[in-house]
This record gives sequence, structure tokens and C-alpha cells, in this order.
Amino acid sequence: MLQHFNALVDGLPPLLVYLLIAGLVFAEAALFFGFVFPGETAIVVGGVLASQGRLSLVVLLPMAIGAAIVGDSVGYEIGHRYGARLLDTRAMRRHRAAVRRAQNLIRRRGASAVFIGRFTALLRALMPALAGSARMPYSRFLVFNALGGICWVVVFTFGGFFAGAAFEHVAKLAGRGLSIGLAAVALVALAVWAWRRHRSEARAEKEAEAEEETEAEGEAQEAEVGDRPEGAARDGASDGSRYGR
Repeated sequence: MLQHFNALVDGLPPLLVYLLIAGLVFAEAALFFGFVFPGETAIVVGGVLASQGRLSLVVLLPMAIGAAIVGDSVGYEIGHRYGARLLDTRAMRRHRAAVRRAQNLIRRRGASAVFIGRFTALLRALMPALAGSARMPYSRFLVFNALGGICWVVVFTFGGFFAGAAFEHVAKLAGRGLSIGLAAVALVALAVWAWRRHRSEARAEKEAEAEEETEAEGEAQEAEVGDRPEGAARDGASDGSRYGR
């Protein structure tokens, strides 16, 4: 995904690249775009481009931080307004395990869950809306949203910056061919890690669905027993005692 995004922005004017990165970071939580494209990919590539002198960190960092904070605030407002109806959308139903994990994190950690969720792919897209749906006070949400946005953007932008600088340094020392080979190995390792994470999330969602089906069956059986006439229940009890004797 990194190489595809890098190829996409190659040749674009710097202003458009800034706007594209900020737009992807904003849309991750505001429009739930994070389900298909993690915003951290955009800011990592932004850091790589900054290491090449094509972008300025002085401009990139505040733009990405602002987009992250505003995007999450929009996601919070969507959850606050639409609440339970939001959980019935197709996107939420497809990620029930992640929704449940985010809700449990909010119950356990309160507003600090917003900061924690910032560093997990699906939780980053879900947490603002679920925090709004849970009626978390916006002032508390904003504090942890801002802290998480600043830390997240700085960590991944500088991660991309130093990775890009290291690539150029290796290219000068060992030659372009070897550096490209090392970059290819790194991309393969990243792809394998992303694939394994996707499988883990899919397995967790399947397990969550199986648990829900089991719980639903148990509730149905309890309801069926509760709906039986009182006389039938007594007859059943007396028959049991008679057979016992």
C-alpha cells in the first residue's frame, strides 16, 4: 500500500500532496475511511517525502495534526447525533468484534480510550463515533483526541522521515541496487504483517459472531421456558418427581 500511495503522489505539486495527506487523515474517522485505508500510511509517506526534500515538516506536521483532531471531532459528532442508529449501519455490522472491543475499552478506560485507540487501525476509525454515541463529554474527548493526534502524527511522520533518510544513506554506501532490495524486503515484511493482522481481526470477528449466536440461542431457550404455562411447568415438575421415585 505504501508503494501505491507513493506512486500516486509522485509528480503532484506539493500543495496537492499536503491536501491529499490531510484529507486522508481527516476522512479516516470523519467518514470511516479508515476501514479501507489507514491514515498512518499517508503520514508515513509524507515523512518519506519530507526526507527527500519534497515536503516540509514545518508545514506537514501541523496540517496532519489539525486534520486528525478535526476528523475525529466530526466522527464524535456523528456518533453523538445518530447514536444507536450508527451501530446498525453495514460498516459497523461488518466489524462487530472491533466495535465491541472499542466499547469495552471506553467502559474500562473512559476518555483515555480515545488516546489508546488512536494507535490501533480499526479502533482509530471507530473510537470517535463510539465515544460520541456513549455521550462522553466533548471537553474530555477533545483533550485526549488532541494528545493522541499529536503523538500519532509525530511518531509516524518522523518514522517515515527517518526511514527515508536511512534508505538514501544506504543507497549512497551500498549502491542503489542493494538499497532497493532491502526496501523490497521491508515492504514484503510489512505486507505479511498487515495480512496476519487482517487474519487476526477476521478471526476475532468470527469468534464474536459465534458468541452472539450462542447467546441468542440461550436467550431464546430461556424465553421459551418462561412462556410455558404455569400448569405445564407444575406437571413437568410432578412427572419428574414421579419418575424419580
